[in-house]
Amino acid sequence: MGIYLTGIAWVVGAAALAGFVGYLVRKFGWDEGRPDNNDAAGQVFTIVGGLHAVLVAFILISLFDSASAAREGSYHEADSLVAAVWAADSLGDEVKAEVRKLGVDYISTVEKKEWPQMAGGGDFVSDVGWKQLDQLRKAVDKASSDDDWLRERKTEASAQLWQVYEARQDRLNAVEGGRVGGVVWFALILGSLISVLLPNLFGGTRLAAHLVIVSTLAGTVTLLLFAIYQLQNPFGGGVRIPPDAFTAALTRLT
Repeated sequence: MGIYLTGIAWVVGAAALAGFVGYLVRKFGWDEGRPDNNDAAGQVFTIVGGLHAVLVAFILISLFDSASAAREGSYHEADSLVAAVWAADSLGDEVKAEVRKLGVDYISTVEKKEWPQMAGGGDFVSDVGWKQLDQLRKAVDKASSDDDWLRERKTEASAQLWQVYEARQDRLNAVEGGRVGGVVWFALILGSLISVLLPNLFGGTRLAAHLVIVSTLAGTVTLLLFAIYQLQNPFGGGVRIPPDAFTAALTRLT
């Protein structure tokens, strides 16, 4: 089932359940004095709903920013690798061939091995990529630098490789660091339940209007929770950042 159908199913299911609960409350609940409680219930609902809305908005904005940073970071990593390989082209034919081969191998590792693991939310990513970057560093370090031009190219290649190291670490951190913690999920779910159930304390509206209100509220809250769940991993779920940056980098190196 696609992500959109799954989201619709969750929203419709939550709306139907909230409507059923609202119907039971109106049908079998205690109606005496309910309209008189609207002012007090409204104040409580404003406070609870407002706090919950702030929490949801903060988490959604944070996850959106993390996804954007992860996408930009993948391009920064790939572009820095290409720049390092191009800088190493001036360090002699032997170093040029070795660095270019290692760069292509690194991109292949990221695309074919690491990206599926990250998309699946795996906590462990193979350290092959780290070893390949270390081999790249050693290949650049062993190059001779007899004149200022070669020293400049060697320094540039080393600096770009360091940029690759940092961007790679940020990419791997985004998989684990983007997850919403258990305590936050507890607050989100409990706050959502309270926000959806509180309107059942209001009185004075017709049954049909009441069911529409509680169903719409439940569906909206569920939609936001579903969005948060999908945005946790920028390389999987609803975001699913593709390895386009590395595909383009491979084209430039081959």
